[in-house]
Amino acid sequence: MFRKSIGLLAGMLVTVAVYAAGAQLRADHPDTYTVRRGDTLWDISAKFLSKPWLWPEIWQANPQVRNPHLIYPGDVLNLSFINGPRLGLQPRVRTEGEPVPAIPLSELRMFLKEMRVVDSGQLRDAPYVVGFEEARLRGAVGQNVYVRRLDAQPGQRWAIVRPTHVFRGFGKNDAGDSEEIVGHMLDSDVSTVRTPWSEDFRNDGHYGRGRDLGVEVSVIGTAEVLRGGDPSTLLLLDSTEEIRKGDRILPIDDKPYDAYYYPHAPKAVPGNARVIAFSEDVLDAAGRRQVVALSIGAKDGVENGQTYSIWQPGETIADDVASNSWNRGTGHRVTLPDEFVGHVMVFRTFDRVSYGLIMDGLKPVHVGGKLTLPE
Repeated sequence: MFRKSIGLLAGMLVTVAVYAAGAQLRADHPDTYTVRRGDTLWDISAKFLSKPWLWPEIWQANPQVRNPHLIYPGDVLNLSFINGPRLGLQPRVRTEGEPVPAIPLSELRMFLKEMRVVDSGQLRDAPYVVGFEEARLRGAVGQNVYVRRLDAQPGQRWAIVRPTHVFRGFGKNDAGDSEEIVGHMLDSDVSTVRTPWSEDFRNDGHYGRGRDLGVEVSVIGTAEVLRGGDPSTLLLLDSTEEIRKGDRILPIDDKPYDAYYYPHAPKAVPGNARVIAFSEDVLDAAGRRQVVALSIGAKDGVENGQTYSIWQPGETIADDVASNSWNRGTGHRVTLPDEFVGHVMVFRTFDRVSYGLIMDGLKPVHVGGKLTLPE
């Protein structure tokens, strides 16, 4: 029996061992592939490996490779036969051009820098926009914004945020799984001024309040303090949307985000792990390279890079034959099997919620999709 090796034309030659139990080659892999601008390591690996999230094993198996992100547009991947149970990789270090990223960071910057999940109480008590210069109804860049409850000094900069989703826990379900977490979209027209927030319960039927697990906010602007007091006067430096009365003021998040991600399977999947919200409110479903919110977070042991399979729960339908009745749609019912729809990789975590990027998929991903080990 033989294995195939990937020969990467690049100056430092290193052979890296990957056993058959790890990154198996796809049956329909190409013989050669030229790396293109816009490719990611996941995309490239998916052309050769049946489990593309295992590509880090190729690199991490060899301590001489300090930086796995050494593949550049124009490099050619060649397949050749080699005897023995090992998969060989021969990378070459380059210094010109931009290397291929693991995942498309440019598409995630909004969720790395402009989205966060905060405590609901902290958000309710946060300073808020109360008005604008010349009695305007909305704020625009270069105008003064008046803020109440802000204790700050001239020159300090603050983030202006708007709540988008609230996450709630509803205790254990009938199967005894861990707490069910759902994401309720907030009415953007009133969520800035009403507390408790005006929530949309249509997707899950949870009309009770549940346990408040935090609120997702979107950073929509940055402002600098001109004068203290109550109200304080701030200059709006930049914004992605018009600023409204009721928008909250929070400290700017200066924490650096991960520059590299290493996809890997988790050791276990927390109970009742599901897709609970989409990045865009208008979406009924999400697809490849779109962001979803997941009902698991750092307190569940979730970390960046963990990759999961997403399964759509099977529908419950009438079994007309077993019902033995002319009245179709009544009597016996049966639940169809779950269907695999794609893979999602976690790229940012909070205590009870995380953001994931859909890496690939056969079908659209819907709210309620179940997460399992990526096999």
